[in-house]
Amino acid sequence: MKQINSPELGPSKQFTDASAAVDELERLYEAGTEFLRTSFADVVEGARPDHRFRAFYPEIRLSTTSFAHIDNRLSFGHVVEPGEYSTTVTRPDLFRNYLIQQISLIIDSHSTNVTIGVSATPIPLHFAMKANAETPVPQEGVLDFPLRDMFDVPDLATTHDDIVNGVEFRFEDGSRPLAPFTAQRIDYSLARLQHYTATAAEHFQNHILFTNYQFYVDEFASFARRMLADPDSGYDSFVATGNVVITDPEAEILAPGKMPQMPSYHLTRPGGGGISLVNIGVGPSNAKTATDHIAVLRPHAWLMLGHCAGLRNTQALGDYVLAHAYLREDHVLDADLPVWVPIPALAEVQIALEQAVANVTKLQGYELKKIMRTGTVATIDNRNWELRDHSGPVKRLSQSRAIALDMESATIAANGFRFRVPYGTLLCVSDKPLHGELKLPGMASEFYKTQVASHLLIGIKAMETIREMPLERIHSRKLRSFDETAFV
Repeated sequence: MKQINSPELGPSKQFTDASAAVDELERLYEAGTEFLRTSFADVVEGARPDHRFRAFYPEIRLSTTSFAHIDNRLSFGHVVEPGEYSTTVTRPDLFRNYLIQQISLIIDSHSTNVTIGVSATPIPLHFAMKANAETPVPQEGVLDFPLRDMFDVPDLATTHDDIVNGVEFRFEDGSRPLAPFTAQRIDYSLARLQHYTATAAEHFQNHILFTNYQFYVDEFASFARRMLADPDSGYDSFVATGNVVITDPEAEILAPGKMPQMPSYHLTRPGGGGISLVNIGVGPSNAKTATDHIAVLRPHAWLMLGHCAGLRNTQALGDYVLAHAYLREDHVLDADLPVWVPIPALAEVQIALEQAVANVTKLQGYELKKIMRTGTVATIDNRNWELRDHSGPVKRLSQSRAIALDMESATIAANGFRFRVPYGTLLCVSDKPLHGELKLPGMASEFYKTQVASHLLIGIKAMETIREMPLERIHSRKLRSFDETAFV
């Protein structure tokens, strides 16, 4: 077995100050990744040592022997019982505010310290290079030596999605998870986000809107320019796909030569308080992919703003549907979240959406029912479901009391439930296939012209309401299971 060469980073340290603890996490992480980058550059230049290079993720550890008297109004910020808890950490620079908040809560809840040190989990070279360097790691076979002989590479066996899936889990050393995601899981998703959205993770805001039409992107860009022109808006930049940043509302934005699969756009505020819009395209697979990776950023909420088939004869094109339940026939999450798991509506999000509809449409109370229905949304994986025999699907839809059908909403809500990210859905009826009103070119174009701006503005207004809520209020206890991680 080859000798392993690792950086000397000193012993673990204990902290009662969260900011100082995160400073130490940053020191350990930067030292480890810099060691790997330097070592790789030396090897590529021709040095062929007979040993491996290995650096390790930093970690946070909490050890408590007491059943602390916690504030049971909070759904996070404490562990459920005495024991040893740990989590590996990546990109502490990116997650600094989040880490300070979460560490502060557990220190206060348990009147104890946290230990910061080096974990036993190696940092894959690919992720170390990605953190602060533009130079990619060549694929296996390009170099004249086997990369795995000298460096660690990503190991999906250590991502541990069992933690977020609510399965009882312990690390190899016996400690229980302190956070919902391990460092490798986060690094994997940060890389996937860049690939799918062509936007660096740093630009994503805490409030995420998902849509499935380019029309919403165009309207979002127009809204962003209006906000940048208003010095009192609080928004300070607009970031387009490809990491194009503008602060001048008149600045030109050149589209990248090759658009990514899920373009993203970001209207930013200090501290991540702005709004991101992701065009996920059509289908539950895309919806799952986007939310799988955005979840590691720990957003405060995400909402689906899309189009749907209205299932009731009393609905009209352009009516809104506020989902309060989901019929899941998308199948992409069946292995992670069985269909028998209910996906509850979250009161704070529902109220914010309903108030936003009233604010934009100028309708109140009973009058609001003229243009908005609240009910079950069915999500399926077959876009052309209406071409098949209607007897089976229609019977299920009727029995479920569904009022609308689409291909993304239940997936996004279910993954929000799974990842403990507050979620909601506001759809707009764009066709009624059961009643002879199909989405045809002329009809669709007129619909988009009249409805997209209002629909998007409703989503933005809802997010602005959610932004003003304390974090402990929006992160509902409905999303937490019996044995939860301390970090939200």
